[in-house]
Amino acid sequence: MKYRTIITIGRQYGSGGRYIASMLSERMEIPYYDKDLLAEASKDSGISRDVLESYDEKTNKGLLFSLMGGPRADGGGMYLDMPLNHKIFLAQFDTIRRIAGEGPCILVGRCADYVLRDHDNVLNVFIRAPQEDRMERIIEYNHVDPMKAEEILKKTDKQRAAYYNYYAIGNWGDVNNYHLCLDSGSLGYTGCVEVILKAVEMKEKKMDGEGTIW
Repeated sequence: MKYRTIITIGRQYGSGGRYIASMLSERMEIPYYDKDLLAEASKDSGISRDVLESYDEKTNKGLLFSLMGGPRADGGGMYLDMPLNHKIFLAQFDTIRRIAGEGPCILVGRCADYVLRDHDNVLNVFIRAPQEDRMERIIEYNHVDPMKAEEILKKTDKQRAAYYNYYAIGNWGDVNNYHLCLDSGSLGYTGCVEVILKAVEMKEKKMDGEGTIW
């Protein structure tokens, strides 16, 4: 099946959102972007990937453009005269829009649902899970110190929420911002994938004029 839908995935830390995105990517045979979005944004903007990674989904830095090593190589200077965190958000914003314009894909985090809010072919998903499940996952897969797992979990979610709430309209994790909110603890990763695939199928039928809203 050839898809047209772009899927954005917001996620609580440790909920398996990135893993679900990778599983969807394999099933749908479309690309997904998480950390590699930063490499794309670096190529597009001329901002180094190291700088992009240091600000990734964070708002607590406000250094100026001089720390980036000068203007873009193309001389465009499109991000001059604004705080560095704003430049980095706009660089990712532009890259997300470009990638979405190239065809169906899966975009993880980084306010993608907000960035693509004017696209009709977007399905916005949020993945959550119970804290105990998330702590177990980050201890096992992210090799987080069990004694610090709860603190890191809360800190990361707080950073993601602050980033989203600062740049987007609405609140991170608010059901009003998403078409689907799924609990990976209850459904499992495979279950989440199946629900999203079904939602994509229904959305595409609706885009073809075959769907019915009751």
